[in-house]
Amino acid sequence: MKRSKVLIPQPRSRFLLVKCTVCGNEQVVFSHATFPARCLVCGNPLVEPTGGKAKIVGQLVRVLG
Repeated sequence: MKRSKVLIPQPRSRFLLVKCTVCGNEQVVFSHATFPARCLVCGNPLVEPTGGKAKIVGQLVRVLG
């Protein structure tokens, strides 16, 4: 009897390293954020929720995981 491999779907959400456009602070945010994320240094918005993938307002540095 031959066993077939069971495919497990990978998550589509990721953690992102986003750079603030005002002060240059780098902060980790969630790609599907449901709450607006602000910079911890100057308070400038980094991510705006849209109901699915969040809109990135800052500059994306890299994708983590």
